[in-house]
Amino acid sequence: MIVAVVGATGTGKSALSLDLAERLAARGLRAEIVNGDAMQLYRGMDIGTAKLPESERRGIPHHLLDVLDVTDEASVARYQQDARGAIDDILTRGAVPILVGGSMLYVAAVLTDFQFPGTDPVVRARWESVLAERGTTELFLELQRRDPEAAAAIGPHNARRIVRALEVIELTGEPFSVGLAARDTPWRPYRQFGVALDRPALVERLDARVAGMWAQGLLDEVAALRERGLERGATASRAIGYAQALGQLRGELGESEAITETAALTRRYARRQLSWFRRDRTIEWVEALDPGLAQRVEQRVLEALEHDDAAGAGA
Repeated sequence: MIVAVVGATGTGKSALSLDLAERLAARGLRAEIVNGDAMQLYRGMDIGTAKLPESERRGIPHHLLDVLDVTDEASVARYQQDARGAIDDILTRGAVPILVGGSMLYVAAVLTDFQFPGTDPVVRARWESVLAERGTTELFLELQRRDPEAAAAIGPHNARRIVRALEVIELTGEPFSVGLAARDTPWRPYRQFGVALDRPALVERLDARVAGMWAQGLLDEVAALRERGLERGATASRAIGYAQALGQLRGELGESEAITETAALTRRYARRQLSWFRRDRTIEWVEALDPGLAQRVEQRVLEALEHDDAAGAGA
């Protein structure tokens, strides 16, 4: 069985996953963590993604961190393949895989029977031409008209994925989000926990995190990544915080402007995450500030594992 820990950015998913893995280990159940955050796939993108340094991973194996260069394009289809491979390896070793992250499509692509339609270079080129002529905002509005659910999942800034969604709509004659209906069909048995935090507390935490990113040296991190080709990276260069730090380095934004813009985009992204995850009926919501959170989740995981074992024995 797969355990997934999801929710908005800043809710404490990483801490819960580590606590849960340690509690399971104390019961003789080895657990390993699989990253479900698209931006944490990138080497060197640490501060702005709140990536746990190795020294803070408590000796628990982590998978799919630091596997891409900033010039690479992250792909949901490729991630699905790699994450499922890692999870199957973990299950083969008799361990519990804990999938942790808030990248909505990435998590759904792993847990459910999410299918990726083929591509057509002519159709793709046509939409890329429209993008060049009308810009990302106009193309996003087109996607909103055709498929509001896909638009909500992708967001208004990811031009490459907006083009891909419109391509799929044209090729299949169906909304891109039809694939999301696969959330009702699991790839492997899983138990999904959503970490919830009330909005005022979450906003306060997110604003403090963004200010802390600059205090911890995000600008220096981005300057180093710039030398490694960050500005050529179609995906990495648009990451929240990194795009603003690049703007500051280019003299387009002052530091206070970069921080303010990053905080606003982070809050908006958290709202999108919550809207997405709240529609998933398989998620069991738990309170981030519950002092017995890890213990409660551990108990529910153990109950689910026992149920799976009993079902397997009866098969």
